[in-house]
Amino acid sequence: MWSYRESDKFLEALGDLPFVVALHQDHGAWLLPGEHIRYTRWRPFLRTYSNGQQQQRYIREVIYGQPGGSVRYFQLTTDPASLPKATTRLLMTNLPGDLRHSLGDHFGLRTWVEYGFKHIKNELGWADFRLTEYAAIERWWELVSSAYLLVSLHCQPFQTPDAGLPKLSDAHASAHPHWKPANGWKRTLNNLRLLLHPFLVLWLILPWLTVFAIPHLELGLHHLISCINCYT
Repeated sequence: MWSYRESDKFLEALGDLPFVVALHQDHGAWLLPGEHIRYTRWRPFLRTYSNGQQQQRYIREVIYGQPGGSVRYFQLTTDPASLPKATTRLLMTNLPGDLRHSLGDHFGLRTWVEYGFKHIKNELGWADFRLTEYAAIERWWELVSSAYLLVSLHCQPFQTPDAGLPKLSDAHASAHPHWKPANGWKRTLNNLRLLLHPFLVLWLILPWLTVFAIPHLELGLHHLISCINCYT
């Protein structure tokens, strides 16, 4: 889990999940009388990028008060002498063990998570709200996040033998002119939208079917929805 800044509520929600959180450089902590902030010496490490290239970075641990505990603090930089603002980070993590050679790579994943999640949020309409009250905007974001979870659970990386989720097989639906093989996130989203269309159509026309009774149309839609409910 990655974040840009500290948040008590955010960290409480994480519980025992492993996390790496970026803090403001002026992050403060309450210390008991006589306690101090200490720094270990800078140690070099190789930051490995997704393309395999490596660059030298430096890391040191920041100890607030007494050492120990499940949460630790580290400072990463490209230049320990000048600590350039653009390439110096203060990180908080509960990851165990010796992190001198791995923490930089762990935090580096944030860039790709942010990049992918930004496009996904835009695809689902994260910024498409037309409301000004923050509570209403939050409800809109909850809907978008729920849709994101729905699609993600059907994507290949989340599929495990014991997941118990219906799989978007192409056995029958591939005949639909707009169906796409579900090998990617956007294709899965497209196919889930197709599966939801009959439900939406039924609820849109039900009021009219109370005015103009067309029993075969209503029965046909219910039959189509039954087929989709059994879809595997």
